[in-house]
Amino acid sequence: MSDSAIAITNLIYTYAQLLDSGDLDGVAGLFEHGRICGVEDGPPETVFAGAARVRQMYEMATRIYEDGTPKTKHNTTNVQLHIDDAAGTAHSTSYYCVTQATPELPLQVIVTGHYKDTFHRRDGVWWFDSRTMFVDQIGDVSQHLKF
Repeated sequence: MSDSAIAITNLIYTYAQLLDSGDLDGVAGLFEHGRICGVEDGPPETVFAGAARVRQMYEMATRIYEDGTPKTKHNTTNVQLHIDDAAGTAHSTSYYCVTQATPELPLQVIVTGHYKDTFHRRDGVWWFDSRTMFVDQIGDVSQHLKF
Protein backbone atom coordinates (compact mmCIF):
# COMPACT_ATOMS: atom_id res chain seq x y z
CA MET A 1 0.00 0.00 0.00
CA SER A 2 1.38 3.42 -0.94
CA ASP A 3 2.05 6.18 1.57
CA SER A 4 -0.90 8.12 0.12
CA ALA A 5 -3.21 5.13 0.45
CA ILE A 6 -2.20 4.65 4.08
CA ALA A 7 -2.68 8.34 4.88
CA ILE A 8 -6.13 8.46 3.26
CA THR A 9 -7.26 5.20 4.84
CA ASN A 10 -6.15 6.54 8.20
CA LEU A 11 -8.27 9.67 7.63
CA ILE A 12 -11.32 7.50 6.96
CA TYR A 13 -10.79 5.45 10.11
CA THR A 14 -9.80 8.45 12.25
CA TYR A 15 -13.16 10.06 11.50
CA ALA A 16 -14.96 7.05 13.05
CA GLN A 17 -12.65 6.91 16.06
CA LEU A 18 -13.01 10.61 16.83
CA LEU A 19 -16.77 10.55 16.44
CA ASP A 20 -17.15 7.50 18.68
CA SER A 21 -14.96 9.11 21.34
CA GLY A 22 -17.16 12.22 21.30
CA ASP A 23 -14.35 14.44 20.01
CA LEU A 24 -16.47 16.71 17.83
CA ASP A 25 -13.65 19.25 17.56
CA GLY A 26 -11.39 16.51 16.25
CA VAL A 27 -14.00 15.38 13.71
CA ALA A 28 -14.51 18.97 12.59
CA GLY A 29 -10.76 19.47 12.24
CA LEU A 30 -10.63 16.73 9.61
CA PHE A 31 -12.75 19.02 7.43
CA GLU A 32 -10.72 22.20 7.94
CA HIS A 33 -10.20 22.25 4.17
CA GLY A 34 -13.33 20.33 3.21
CA ARG A 35 -17.05 19.81 3.66
CA ILE A 36 -19.71 17.29 4.57
CA CYS A 37 -22.65 16.91 2.24
CA GLY A 38 -25.78 15.52 3.85
CA VAL A 39 -27.38 14.91 0.46
CA GLU A 40 -25.68 14.22 -2.86
CA ASP A 41 -26.04 17.32 -5.06
CA GLY A 42 -28.26 18.76 -2.32
CA PRO A 43 -29.19 22.37 -1.69
CA PRO A 44 -26.74 24.68 0.11
CA GLU A 45 -28.32 24.07 3.53
CA THR A 46 -27.22 20.42 3.34
CA VAL A 47 -23.54 21.34 2.85
CA PHE A 48 -21.37 22.03 5.91
CA ALA A 49 -18.06 23.53 4.79
CA GLY A 50 -15.07 24.07 7.05
CA ALA A 51 -14.35 22.98 10.60
CA ALA A 52 -16.74 25.43 12.31
CA ARG A 53 -19.76 24.39 10.23
CA VAL A 54 -18.98 20.67 10.55
CA ARG A 55 -18.68 21.09 14.32
CA GLN A 56 -22.00 22.93 14.38
CA MET A 57 -23.68 20.14 12.39
CA TYR A 58 -22.50 17.38 14.75
CA GLU A 59 -23.33 19.40 17.86
CA MET A 60 -26.82 20.02 16.50
CA ALA A 61 -27.46 16.38 15.59
CA THR A 62 -25.48 14.06 17.87
CA ARG A 63 -26.55 13.12 21.38
CA ILE A 64 -23.53 13.08 23.73
CA TYR A 65 -23.84 11.19 27.02
CA GLU A 66 -22.41 11.88 30.49
CA ASP A 67 -19.25 9.96 29.62
CA GLY A 68 -18.60 12.41 26.76
CA THR A 69 -19.35 9.90 23.99
CA PRO A 70 -22.34 9.11 21.77
CA LYS A 71 -22.05 5.46 22.89
CA THR A 72 -21.61 4.38 19.27
CA LYS A 73 -19.15 2.39 17.19
CA HIS A 74 -18.85 3.41 13.55
CA ASN A 75 -17.41 0.41 11.70
CA THR A 76 -16.08 1.35 8.26
CA THR A 77 -15.45 -1.39 5.69
CA ASN A 78 -15.11 -2.07 1.98
CA VAL A 79 -12.87 0.96 1.40
CA GLN A 80 -12.05 1.40 -2.28
CA LEU A 81 -9.46 4.10 -3.00
CA HIS A 82 -8.62 5.74 -6.30
CA ILE A 83 -5.59 8.00 -5.99
CA ASP A 84 -3.98 10.40 -8.46
CA ASP A 85 -0.71 11.11 -6.67
CA ALA A 86 0.52 13.44 -9.41
CA ALA A 87 -2.57 15.66 -9.09
CA GLY A 88 -2.77 15.30 -5.31
CA THR A 89 -6.38 14.15 -5.43
CA ALA A 90 -8.26 10.99 -4.57
CA HIS A 91 -11.73 9.60 -4.14
CA SER A 92 -13.15 6.62 -2.31
CA THR A 93 -16.26 4.72 -1.41
CA SER A 94 -16.82 2.76 1.79
CA TYR A 95 -19.56 1.17 3.86
CA TYR A 96 -20.43 2.04 7.44
CA CYS A 97 -22.36 0.20 10.13
CA VAL A 98 -23.13 2.03 13.38
CA THR A 99 -23.87 0.12 16.57
CA GLN A 100 -25.04 1.65 19.82
CA ALA A 101 -25.82 0.58 23.37
CA THR A 102 -27.19 2.89 26.07
CA PRO A 103 -28.92 2.27 29.39
CA GLU A 104 -32.21 2.54 27.47
CA LEU A 105 -31.14 0.74 24.29
CA PRO A 106 -29.63 -2.75 24.15
CA LEU A 107 -26.68 -3.23 21.81
CA GLN A 108 -27.88 -3.11 18.22
CA VAL A 109 -27.18 -1.83 14.72
CA ILE A 110 -28.84 1.57 14.43
CA VAL A 111 -27.89 2.57 10.88
CA THR A 112 -25.92 1.34 7.87
CA GLY A 113 -24.92 3.13 4.72
CA HIS A 114 -22.06 4.24 2.57
CA TYR A 115 -19.75 7.19 2.09
CA LYS A 116 -18.48 8.83 -1.07
CA ASP A 117 -15.36 10.80 -0.18
CA THR A 118 -12.97 13.03 -2.05
CA PHE A 119 -9.54 14.08 -0.81
CA HIS A 120 -6.85 16.58 -1.70
CA ARG A 121 -3.23 16.89 -0.71
CA ARG A 122 -2.20 20.25 0.71
CA ASP A 123 1.43 20.95 1.59
CA GLY A 124 2.12 17.22 1.59
CA VAL A 125 -0.80 16.35 3.89
CA TRP A 126 -3.99 14.56 2.80
CA TRP A 127 -7.31 16.16 3.82
CA PHE A 128 -10.96 15.40 3.28
CA ASP A 129 -12.26 17.53 0.42
CA SER A 130 -15.80 16.19 0.73
CA ARG A 131 -17.78 13.46 2.42
CA THR A 132 -21.27 12.59 1.20
CA MET A 133 -23.19 10.32 3.54
CA PHE A 134 -25.84 7.90 2.33
CA VAL A 135 -28.21 6.04 4.65
CA ASP A 136 -29.03 2.58 3.29
CA GLN A 137 -30.79 1.02 6.30
CA ILE A 138 -32.05 2.68 9.45
CA GLY A 139 -33.02 1.26 12.81
CA ASP A 140 -33.65 2.93 16.16
CA VAL A 141 -31.63 6.16 16.13
CA SER A 142 -33.67 7.75 18.93
CA GLN A 143 -30.76 7.47 21.38
CA HIS A 144 -28.22 8.74 18.84
CA LEU A 145 -29.75 11.73 17.10
CA LYS A 146 -31.24 14.78 18.78
CA PHE A 147 -34.08 15.05 16.28
